[in-house]
Amino acid sequence: MQEKNLKTPVRYIKGVGPKKGESLAKVGIRTLEDILYYLPKRYEDRSNITPIKDLKVGESQTIQGQVLTLASRAAKTGAPIFQAAIADPTGFIHAVWFNQPYLKDYFKKGDKVTLYGRVERYDKLQMVQPEYEILEESGLSDADSINIGRIVPIYSLTEQLTQKFLRNLVFKTLSEYDKTLIEKLPTYLRAREKLVDIRFAVHNIHFPKNFEMLEKAYNRIVFEEFFILQLALAIRKKGAASEDSAFGYHIAAGGLSESFKKALPFELTDGQKKAIADIERDMSGRKPMNRLLEGDVGSGKTVVAAHALVLAVQNGFQGVIMSPTEILARQHFLGLSELLMPLGINIVLLIGGIDAKTKQGLYSEVKEGKVNIIIGTHAVIQEGVEFKKLGLAVIDEQHKFGVAQRAILRDKGYRPHVLVMTATPIPRTLALTVYGDIDISIIKELPKGRKPIATYWVEEDKREDIYGFVKEELKKGRQAYVVCPLIDSPASSIQRMAYSVKGKTQNAVEVYEKLKNEVFSEYEVGLLHGKMSSKEKEKVMREFKKGKIKVLVSTIVIEAGIDIPNASVMLVEDAERFGLSQLHQLRGRIGRGGCESYCILLANPKTDAAIERLKAIEGTLDGFQIAEIDMDIRGPGELFGMRQHGLPEIRFGNIAKDFGIMESARKEAFALIEKDPELVEEHHRLLRESLFERFRGKLELIRVG
Repeated sequence: MQEKNLKTPVRYIKGVGPKKGESLAKVGIRTLEDILYYLPKRYEDRSNITPIKDLKVGESQTIQGQVLTLASRAAKTGAPIFQAAIADPTGFIHAVWFNQPYLKDYFKKGDKVTLYGRVERYDKLQMVQPEYEILEESGLSDADSINIGRIVPIYSLTEQLTQKFLRNLVFKTLSEYDKTLIEKLPTYLRAREKLVDIRFAVHNIHFPKNFEMLEKAYNRIVFEEFFILQLALAIRKKGAASEDSAFGYHIAAGGLSESFKKALPFELTDGQKKAIADIERDMSGRKPMNRLLEGDVGSGKTVVAAHALVLAVQNGFQGVIMSPTEILARQHFLGLSELLMPLGINIVLLIGGIDAKTKQGLYSEVKEGKVNIIIGTHAVIQEGVEFKKLGLAVIDEQHKFGVAQRAILRDKGYRPHVLVMTATPIPRTLALTVYGDIDISIIKELPKGRKPIATYWVEEDKREDIYGFVKEELKKGRQAYVVCPLIDSPASSIQRMAYSVKGKTQNAVEVYEKLKNEVFSEYEVGLLHGKMSSKEKEKVMREFKKGKIKVLVSTIVIEAGIDIPNASVMLVEDAERFGLSQLHQLRGRIGRGGCESYCILLANPKTDAAIERLKAIEGTLDGFQIAEIDMDIRGPGELFGMRQHGLPEIRFGNIAKDFGIMESARKEAFALIEKDPELVEEHHRLLRESLFERFRGKLELIRVG
C-alpha cells in the first residue's frame, strides 16, 4: 500500500471515508495538508479549572472531578436523558445530556473527567450538554486533552461536522504527519525575523499551550503567506524593470506638452504637478512605466493622464484610454477632445453599438496611425483593433477590469507604458498587497475653488421637506441628481421576494415618472440607466450637460467620471442599499462648480452595518478615510478581490490587522529578490517551489494586475 503524505486525499484517513470526506471538502479540506492548515476561527480558554464550589451560574466554565453516580431515564416525551454526578474536593454537580443514550456505556463510576459547559441551577447545580473528556480512558494526560482543560480551537463547520470530530482529526493528523511538514523559510530569515519553525507553528496554531505560543504560531504562518505573495510581486517588478520598452520619451521644454499646460484654464495642484513629474521620469526611461495614479473623487486625475497621452503623441506614439462604462468613455472623449483637439491631436471614441462600416473605418485609421488617441471600453481590446505604435495605455477605474483583459491590451503594443487610474482610494495596507509591484502617485488635494459637500442622512418621513429643498436649488439655476438602487421593479419572483423582505425599494423608472409628472412637473426631468441604448444615454447626458435637463434620475451608472459643474444637489434613494465606497463615488458627481453642494441620503436602515456606513459617509469627505472604514466593514477580500488582480486569496492573514507583518515580509522579499532574482541558491529552492505551486501560472499576470 502506498505511503500516505500531505497530498493524500482526506477520505483515505481512518475514521473519515467518502461521506465525511464530502463534508470536509465543503470547508476546503481535501488533503492531509488541508487539515493541518485549516486554521481555527477563534479559541476558547478552557484551561482554568474552576472548583465546583466557585462555579458561577449562567457562565461556561471548566471543571475536573470524579464520576460518583450514573443514571438513565426517559423524559415525558420519551427522549432518553443521561445524568452523571461529578465531585471534586469542594463539592458536586450533576451533568445532564439529552438524546445521547450511548453515554451510559461510555462513562464508568470512578472515571476522572473534565467537563466544559454552561452552569445552570434547576433545584440543584447542573451542566447541561457539556463537552467531556475521560482522561484515563482516552489515554491522554491532563495537558494533552484536546477538547477541554486547555485553550481549545473552534473551527468553522458544516452541519455534518462537529467540533469534536474535527479537533480529533487535526490532532491525529498532527501526531502522525507533522514530521512531513517542510520548512520553507531559510534559517537566517527565521532568525532575523524571530520566527518559530513550521512544526512548532502548526502545532500551536491548533493546540497552543498558552496565548504567547499561539501568537508566535500565528505570526509565523501569516508571515510565510505574506512573504510568498511579496516574493511574487518582487519578481514581477524586477522582471518588468529588466524589460526594455525600446523607447524612452524625450521630455523637452516647448512642444505639445508645454502648449497643453499653457492651454489649461486652471492652475494645477501640487499633487497633480508631482504626479506629472513622476510620470515624466518613468516615461523618459528605457523601462516600461507601470504606475498607479490614485486620487480622491474630483482630484483631477484625468488632466494628469491627458498630459501623459500628450507626451506619447509628442514622441510619435499612440495612446489609449480604457474605461469601465460607455458613459465614462464618452465623458473622457468629450473632455479630452476639448483639451487636445485644438493642439491638432486626433481622438476617436470606440465603443459598442457603432455600425460595422464606421467601426472598420476606425480600425483602419488606428492601424495606419492616423489616430493619436483611442478612447473606449472593453471594445478597445477586440481582435479587430490593431495599433500602429501603441506607446501608452491608460486604464481607468482599474479594479473593475479583469487581469486578462489588461494583459491583452498591453500585448497590443511593444511593452507600452501603463498608467492605471482609480478614484477609489486604496488603503495603504492594501496598496502594498494588490499593487505591490506598481509605483504609486497619490493626488490628495482637490482643485482650488472646490467647496466641501454638505452630507445629510435623513429618514423617509422628511421626503417632502427634501423635495422642497431640491426645488430651492433648482430655482437658483442649479441641477440635481436623484439616484435609485434599481432600474425598475424586480422582474423575477425570487427578486420580488428578496426585495419584499427588505421592504419597498425605489426604482429609477417609477421615481422618474413621479418626479416628472408630480413633484418637479415645471422642470425638465431626465432618466438614465444601463439598459438604455448608447444613443439614448448619449442624448440624455448631452442635454443634462447643456442644462436642458434639470433633474436627472439615474442608477449607479453615474458613479464614476460624470462631470457636470452646475449640479449642486444629489438625492440618494434607499441609501442604505449602497456600499460605502459607492456612496462616496456618487457624492463626487456634485460639488464641481464652486457653489455650495448638498448630498442627501434618504434611508431607513435596518442593520448595524448599514447604520455604520451612513454615519461614516455623513461624517467625512476624505475618500482615504472612507476606504479604511469600508475595508474594516467589508474586509479586503470583498473590497478589492485578489483574484481579479492575478493573486490568490489570502487565507490566513488579515491585511489590515497584520499590516506590520506584511511590511516586514515585503521588506525581506524585495531584499531577497535583489540578491537572488531567480531563487536558484540552494537554501531558496523550497521557496521557489512553493512560489510556483501557489501561483500556478499567474506570475505573468501580476505585472498588469
